[in-house]
Amino acid sequence: MTFSRRSFSALAACISISIGVLVAAPRAQAQDFPFGQEMTLDVRPLPGSKRVPSLEIGDRGETRIELWCKGGRGQFSVAGETIVFVPGAMEERACPPDKAQLDDALIATLSEATNWKRQGDYISFIGARTLRFHLNSN
Repeated sequence: MTFSRRSFSALAACISISIGVLVAAPRAQAQDFPFGQEMTLDVRPLPGSKRVPSLEIGDRGETRIELWCKGGRGQFSVAGETIVFVPGAMEERACPPDKAQLDDALIATLSEATNWKRQGDYISFIGARTLRFHLNSN
């Protein structure tokens, strides 16, 4: 079977389009990640508190974290369904030991997440344990 120049060009165009679709698919999914938005952990406040942990994720993954007591910064990196969270320094506030321990456990769980999933206004960070956040809408 011989290919004419026109057939070869058509085949090359089809291959280029297919590669473009495959390469763009992870990017499209990463764009569904809520960059530039705030979200709140899907839990009730602790007894005697109105505070619930929240994340404010910037357009490039830079993150402001407010926990039950501590706060700080971190960085999310997203590639398709894969996620990496690297925490930065946390502000040492006057935290009771039980709240400080909960904050440390939440940061550790978030750091261990390897995947993410979006279902409507809910974002789940999936690892050994799953954390579910609700997107804040104003």
